Amino acid sequence: MSVSTHVLDSVLGRPAAGLTVRLLAGEDLLAEGVTDRDGRCRLTEEATSAGPHRLVFATGGWFADQDRETFYPEVVITFDVREPDAHHHVPLLLAPYAYSTYRGS
Repeated sequence: MSVSTHVLDSVLGRPAAGLTVRLLAGEDLLAEGVTDRDGRCRLTEEATSAGPHRLVFATGGWFADQDRETFYPEVVITFDVREPDAHHHVPLLLAPYAYSTYRGS
């Protein structure tokens, strides 16, 4: 299974570059990365098991680095891996007081 994300700042209409993202299965850290200048981060190409996984976005620090407030110091997206061999792309649309996500391709 491969996992990637793409984070967009929906208020400013631009990629969220420099945002730390962690991938976990249970309490096990599988991968950690930082979004690139296009807001993209490919976390792993390694095989993993079926079942729940979490992406944890360090949004508090990211907003603080820009002297912006946020209601969400951390965004956690839990998703269920049912096809361990498939690519899982989980985008995040981010604002200081809201966020949205979906399964991408």
